[in-house]
Amino acid sequence: MLKGRILKGIGGFYYIDTAKGLYECKARGIFRKKKLTPLVGDIVDIQVIDEENKKAVIENIYERTTELIRPPIANVSKAVIVFSVTDPKPNFSLLDRFIVLSEKEGLDIAICITKVDLDDNDEFSKIKDVYKDLYKVIPVSNKLGLGIDEVKKELKGHISVFAGPSGVGKSSLLNSIDSNLNLQVGQISEKVKRGKHTTRHAQLIKLEEECFVADTPGFSSLLLSEIDTDELKEYFIEFKDLAFECKFYKNCLHENEPGCRVKEALDEGRISNERYSSYIQLLNEIKDTKRRY
Repeated sequence: MLKGRILKGIGGFYYIDTAKGLYECKARGIFRKKKLTPLVGDIVDIQVIDEENKKAVIENIYERTTELIRPPIANVSKAVIVFSVTDPKPNFSLLDRFIVLSEKEGLDIAICITKVDLDDNDEFSKIKDVYKDLYKVIPVSNKLGLGIDEVKKELKGHISVFAGPSGVGKSSLLNSIDSNLNLQVGQISEKVKRGKHTTRHAQLIKLEEECFVADTPGFSSLLLSEIDTDELKEYFIEFKDLAFECKFYKNCLHENEPGCRVKEALDEGRISNERYSSYIQLLNEIKDTKRRY
């Protein structure tokens, strides 16, 4: 049997990258009985049935280290969160949603801010001031070639998912990283200032050995239904050390509790208002969701 990784899955066919090339595979019926669906990113064993035409069958799926739901990709180790300085304008709340979901999956995080050549209002500096002490923040201009090499370094040795709203330039950035990709790039709708969905399904793109990226559909909103109220604070990493000093640290939601060190740090300017506002907005959203169900 051959060992490989699923790069793409369409209509029940899976395309597996192996040391002997790319194979088109179907999955054994036993996976349906086990209610296990192969995912892009899975490491699998395949049995070749037609070497000439590169046809095979998936016989085994290895245990996953991570499993994303939206987009459905396995074994991702890094999240590259892509936002732009304009068209569409940056949304801190949406950016923090992507960060929370990436933290929940235990992913390494880098933030790429695109279209900095159009940054007439110095939006990049505002974003960097909020996140520079928390995550790697990379200014990118596909037009000028700025930041491309820095993004490449972040991708080395990882399976990376590119996440962010439509229209921020995820596909353009990938095309800049590897000019051979020729990924479809959408235009921004002038009417609603939202990007059109140009990426139709999740797939892994192999840049070099053990270096893969996923070009995935952009989303304008994300649900946090799988996160509990007392869990959310764990994914705002600047809260962690302070939380142990809260008067009721085990039960403190950093909202209205007395003796909350996070609130004190906010008042002292050591936690950004933007991040804390995002936290409270997401906390209330989770509470509302739990009440409905």
